[in-house]
Amino acid sequence: MPDKLKKAENKKGNAEGNSQLEKFFTDSLKDIYWAEKHITKALPKMQEAATTEELKSAIEVHIAETEEQITRLERVFELMGKKAQAKKCDAMEGLIKEGESIVEETEKGSMTRDAGIIMAAQKVEHYEIATYGGLVQLAKTMGMDEAAGLLEQTLEEEKQTDRGLSEIAENNINWEAEQEGEEEDK
Repeated sequence: MPDKLKKAENKKGNAEGNSQLEKFFTDSLKDIYWAEKHITKALPKMQEAATTEELKSAIEVHIAETEEQITRLERVFELMGKKAQAKKCDAMEGLIKEGESIVEETEKGSMTRDAGIIMAAQKVEHYEIATYGGLVQLAKTMGMDEAAGLLEQTLEEEKQTDRGLSEIAENNINWEAEQEGEEEDK
């Protein structure tokens, strides 16, 4: 079969929503949709457990962003002519459980707890960055430019959140957490 004909056939399959790639894309959307919905439930707990106002404020901003990201995902589903549907994301479930364990295993009011919350949150951000990065490229490949734009917007927010968490950790929290250990040894 000539290459031009193959390409035309592939585009036709895409338009009808029955390509393997589109099915994988849809499945991945369902996965991250579940993840984002569960992040909105986990973040307020992390915010409450945080010690510093700077970290509490950063989490509050990200809660609002996550709600907007859910709305964007719903728009992507709509663009595809599909109902927004969630599929359990085992990876995110594990990352959220890990974050809860960190809170349970660290002392309330400590900088060590804040350092742990930041690390747990960055693991979540890195998962999201990887997922949205892949989704953007898949959407572009399938010619879904509007969906790619929506997903790209979320990708950039996730990257910014990750950078912001690094700044918070580097500005004092990590150093202060280190000092907590020295104070106990004296």
